[in-house]
Amino acid sequence: MKIVADDKIPYILPALQELADEVVVKGGCDIGPDDVRDATILLVRTRTRCDRHLLEGSSVQLVVTATIGYDHLDTVYLEEAGITWANCPGCNATSVAQYIRNSLLVLQQERGLNLSTATLAIMGVGHVGTAVWQAMTQESGACPMHGTLLYDPLREPVPCMGHDGTAWSDWKRVLTDADIITFHTPLTTTGPYPTYHMADDTFFRSLTRKPVIINAARGGVIDEAALLRAMDDGLVGDVIIDTWEQEPHINPELLRRAFIATPHIAGYSADGKANATRMTLATVCRFLQRPMTFNILPPALPTTLSLSDDSTTRALQLYDPRTDSKHLKAAPELFEWLRGHYPLRREKA
Repeated sequence: MKIVADDKIPYILPALQELADEVVVKGGCDIGPDDVRDATILLVRTRTRCDRHLLEGSSVQLVVTATIGYDHLDTVYLEEAGITWANCPGCNATSVAQYIRNSLLVLQQERGLNLSTATLAIMGVGHVGTAVWQAMTQESGACPMHGTLLYDPLREPVPCMGHDGTAWSDWKRVLTDADIITFHTPLTTTGPYPTYHMADDTFFRSLTRKPVIINAARGGVIDEAALLRAMDDGLVGDVIIDTWEQEPHINPELLRRAFIATPHIAGYSADGKANATRMTLATVCRFLQRPMTFNILPPALPTTLSLSDDSTTRALQLYDPRTDSKHLKAAPELFEWLRGHYPLRREKA
């Protein structure tokens, strides 16, 4: 049996070598039809488009993406072809939550954003949105919010905030009451609630409070041309962008003007990567009817790191998004390299 895997799925190779007769590891963009023709299992991340062009005529029976998102999988074709597919829902949710929380801490330090008087709107309350809500409202530490609006079209809005400052919100209230709007939806173009360009000109021109805009979902959720027009017209405040339209060929003007601009790494903590690898292996083992005996753990932090007792300082010692932003702004042509050579990042000590 042959398994083909993206070379950016960490900590997985020894386990695959136990499971398969042959393991081929390649860059996600380089995996082609010849590689998978005689493979049984294909393991990918976001850079491999799994569709008819790649898989027709192959012996692939299982495709697993070691990511939450799966818009790079042509699920209609996979199901028509009888190919089982799976993603890893929630694998890096707490990593993205760390990214959002720490980015807002930096805004508080550098721009004077007062989190204790601000209302945060979370657009999409699945695994990631829930983790962001918990990080901003329930964890002890440096991020007390005045209020949180949870927007999800599958939930009934609640007219008043609860005792903890949280409410299920409708679209209109997000537009009028939010000081910070962070997007955490999948990217969809069909169905009753498509998310492609959900933040468009109409959205931005309906805003009341000039909010901070954050996208750590998928690039197409925000219309970047509309966002730039909104910035020109003073309709939004600071912008934090991790996911971009046309990645890796990102918009240079938006890169220049964003307060924090990073190369799609919000979910790249070692903890999140280990979770994704563990979930991927569990799926492979179920498919092969083998016991899941692999214990995937992220590397430890250097013993020389001395963490502060101050919650804000400690959080930013573990992860400061300004470092990633500095690297991308200095060399946007290295977008993929920065993702592929991402340094150790832990969510907790």
